[in-house]
Amino acid sequence: MTDPALIWSYLAQGPLLWLTATLVAYVIGDALFRAAGRQSWANPVLIAVILLALLLGATGTDYGTYFGGAQFVHFMLGPATVCLALPLYDNLPRVRRAAWPMLAGLVVGSGMAIVSALLIARAFGISGPVLASLAPKSTTAPVAIGIAERIGGQPTLTAALVLLTGIFGAIVVTPLLNALRVRDWRARGFAVGVAAHGIGTARAFQVNETAGAFSGIGMGLNAVLTAVIAPIVVGWLG
Repeated sequence: MTDPALIWSYLAQGPLLWLTATLVAYVIGDALFRAAGRQSWANPVLIAVILLALLLGATGTDYGTYFGGAQFVHFMLGPATVCLALPLYDNLPRVRRAAWPMLAGLVVGSGMAIVSALLIARAFGISGPVLASLAPKSTTAPVAIGIAERIGGQPTLTAALVLLTGIFGAIVVTPLLNALRVRDWRARGFAVGVAAHGIGTARAFQVNETAGAFSGIGMGLNAVLTAVIAPIVVGWLG
């Protein structure tokens, strides 16, 4: 089994091929990210997405076939999201001391993420399931997909929007917060967690441990709040 053609033939017989391709694409993305000095523009998730898109296009593979093999990664998003309770517990005393500012930031950030997206989409004449798919774009994928299904959106489109939101947030967060002169790592982390969910949280951990912990808290709380207010806002603006 040292011949690459034989290995490819073996993997192509089952869904293991696309799980392997997903993991390899991320490993390559992470290697390039490290080689670039961990610059935000070299986001490993973005690189992995581009590599997978090129592979799927070159092989003529549809998304359904790919997802059938890579769905184990999607399944693991659920347990990973539940694990976000750990940084909340570990930092509970610090969260209590900053409870009111965090609550205000959560309400404003979560609300604006939904309302601004829907208003801009409405201005461009978007309505129906596509409009509903936009509402949960700033929360983590398992929650966003569940919200989209509940409010009449398209889960696949929502998953793509969640991915784009996280990648964009992870790229712009450091230069943007530096330009705004936000120095408190708690505030920086919480902001990116609310706005850019898991991908942003991963970036926050790369920059500072405290920022990463508070980003995880913001991500988890935003998922809960979005699940509550997204159906209300969509019903109001839809």
